[in-house]
Amino acid sequence: DGMGNLRVTKKGIRLEGISEFLLPLYVKEIHSRKDSPLVLQSDRNVTLNARNHMGQLTGQLTVGADAVEAQCKRFEVRASDGGKVLFSADEDEIVIGADRLKVTGTEGAVFGHSVETPHIRAEPSQDLKLESPTRSLVMEAPRGVQVSAAAGDLKATCRKELHLQSTEGEIFLNADTIRLGNLPMGSFSSSSSSSFSSSSSPSSSAPRQTIYELCACPNGKLYLSPAGAGSTCQSSSNICLWS
Repeated sequence: DGMGNLRVTKKGIRLEGISEFLLPLYVKEIHSRKDSPLVLQSDRNVTLNARNHMGQLTGQLTVGADAVEAQCKRFEVRASDGGKVLFSADEDEIVIGADRLKVTGTEGAVFGHSVETPHIRAEPSQDLKLESPTRSLVMEAPRGVQVSAAAGDLKATCRKELHLQSTEGEIFLNADTIRLGNLPMGSFSSSSSSSFSSSSSPSSSAPRQTIYELCACPNGKLYLSPAGAGSTCQSSSNICLWS
């Protein structure tokens, strides 16, 4: 029947209470009672090793006082049903298979290289902000990039230049109101050039100009010119020459 806390049953050997093994123990399976957990305790660390038929170490899990380390070809964390892979890591990539990845740190998530994703979305009732404080922000896709704000405003701000470029198509602006602010003002003259008009107010005798024509220089710069019976845009305007 056994001795002390050791009992021999039909299903194997049963140990009662706390047991200590001074030498290696070779068993096929270790499990606890149905109503109690299985506790492996050590004064230093607990190490689980897996070896192949040649005795070579193929996997190792070490639970220490400071960290839990796993050394293996592939590490996986599965759902409670054992089917869906929630997290996996190997030498080539790390895969997170959860439906939602939530980063609660105040500094957010930091990526040292590129990020590849089919969709970026903010939490409900929260703003989505893509910002590069010191460098440029680049979004690339072989079949186009779509930026949509269904229930709010879309704002793009930069310190130097904002480029909208289409190499083979067109840039289409569709809105009830399109405003171009802070455009320089040109003054039309019958001579071959027009001079730059400052913000000084017109004389009291001259009628107030309320309608302007939007002009484009050969280099693409836009400016306003007082509207007339015909076009008052001049490519030799000082605004075009000095831009």
